[in-house]
Amino acid sequence: MSSLNDDISSSVLSQMKAGGFDFTRIHPIEFYAVFPDEAGARKAAGKFQGESLNAQICERDDGAWHLQLSKVMYATYLGIDDFEQGFEAVILPLGGEVEGWGVKHERTVS
Repeated sequence: MSSLNDDISSSVLSQMKAGGFDFTRIHPIEFYAVFPDEAGARKAAGKFQGESLNAQICERDDGAWHLQLSKVMYATYLGIDDFEQGFEAVILPLGGEVEGWGVKHERTVS
């Protein structure tokens, strides 16, 4: 990951911790990329078969193609960084651009 992504990931993980995120459980972490064409998005998704929970591809309003790949894992800096580096290594040669990652967090109401 670049230093900008390092800072963003550290910040997001800190916010998750402050929000009471349960880091002791595994979660589906979403990784996002955008491609100029459907073929690139589908080829990238195929590279992660067996490793992902779910891969969704859809066309955006601007004609680009969005890939959302879910991986069930612990939300740790090293785990996310490691997967994102491998994700980027697949995405970039296929003409795609990595758009980051996210995780759904259920808030508890007190």
